[in-house]
Amino acid sequence: MSATTKQKKLVPELRFSGFDGEWSSKKLEDIAEYKNGGAFENNLVVGGKYNLITLNSIDIKGNLKAEHKTVSYADWYLQKNDLVMVLSDVAHGNFLGLVDVIPVDNKYVLNQRMGLLRKVDTAINLRFLRLNINLNQQYFKLHGQGSSQQNLSKGDILKFKVVAPTSKEQQKIADFLGSVDAWLDNLHGQKTALQSYKQGMMQKLFTGQVRFKDEAGKSFPDWEEKELGDVFNAVKGAGISKEQLDADGKNECILYGELYTVYSEQVFEVRSKTNVSSGTRSKVGDLLVPCSTTTTAIDLANVTALNKENVLLGGDITALRSKAEVDSVFYAYYLSNHKKRDLAKYGQGVTIIHVYYSHFKDMHIDVPSLPEQQKIADFLTALDQTITAKADEITKVEEWKKGLMQKMFV
Repeated sequence: MSATTKQKKLVPELRFSGFDGEWSSKKLEDIAEYKNGGAFENNLVVGGKYNLITLNSIDIKGNLKAEHKTVSYADWYLQKNDLVMVLSDVAHGNFLGLVDVIPVDNKYVLNQRMGLLRKVDTAINLRFLRLNINLNQQYFKLHGQGSSQQNLSKGDILKFKVVAPTSKEQQKIADFLGSVDAWLDNLHGQKTALQSYKQGMMQKLFTGQVRFKDEAGKSFPDWEEKELGDVFNAVKGAGISKEQLDADGKNECILYGELYTVYSEQVFEVRSKTNVSSGTRSKVGDLLVPCSTTTTAIDLANVTALNKENVLLGGDITALRSKAEVDSVFYAYYLSNHKKRDLAKYGQGVTIIHVYYSHFKDMHIDVPSLPEQQKIADFLTALDQTITAKADEITKVEEWKKGLMQKMFV
């Protein structure tokens, strides 16, 4: 692939060797037939024969999702290689105009507020067309009409200009980017496999199906069962508002809403500061539990370890502080996974759900020996680090692909 100086308006910055000349421009109406989806919601059934393509069927990357609502009957069906387009979205319009390709004949039905583009121009490569439309989504966002709901009109869709080279160059571009997508699919598969392995191992480790040995190769002692209140005391955080946050503040702090951002790693990284000086301060090894939510009780069972001293804890945070030496990272994994549903059962309320230490302190928990806790915590932490590294690799490849596409298309 060789880089060229952009001398003409319709010449990309980056091209494969052996291709030159200016690209041509055509309106979408000259390339594809257009049709609106139908109103098929009344035909919804569980386990229906046909997948219903709705506004929620395409993700933010322009890919058809794996799961769909289904219908048992419709009066027309999508064909293989049809392009389906999102016609409506909320105010920001981030999904407007996104398209993907239907993979098989007569298996999918198109719902209203979705559009069908059926290619009729044989000089346009289907995969190139999809890439071109999704790359130029800004056009569709700009043409969205409405305030709370953005909608695309047929006229604006068909006026979209597709700038394309010869069929051979289109094929070359589509094949290359297809190989990049296959690479990304493989990386996503590796990440998913690691996450599944981690979930399986946690189930086995926390139920005693798999046990580590000590440094001498001997078995660790049997686990004890205790009430949570026998192992941990609790302290309550004090109120800190968002308005009191200050990037240049003298004191590190945590607002309870930040605890919901931790999904896999079980060690919380402090990223907020305030000039507030009084309140509840952390000790190394505290376990942080959000104690109120407006969503579901299961969100409250997201326990994270804080291995940092003197961090101010905001209101609606309960800090579990061990009475004897324990591995806090072990208990962050243990409570957030093995005991997640048990802990969520203590949630109370309707509009706002609370969970109180006074209620869940009687919950029974397992207490392995400290060395075994540390072994398990180290093993799961290493797995999380591997998963994070894989996620970072995916992000880098996606950014590289995005930058590459900006240069490969006009």
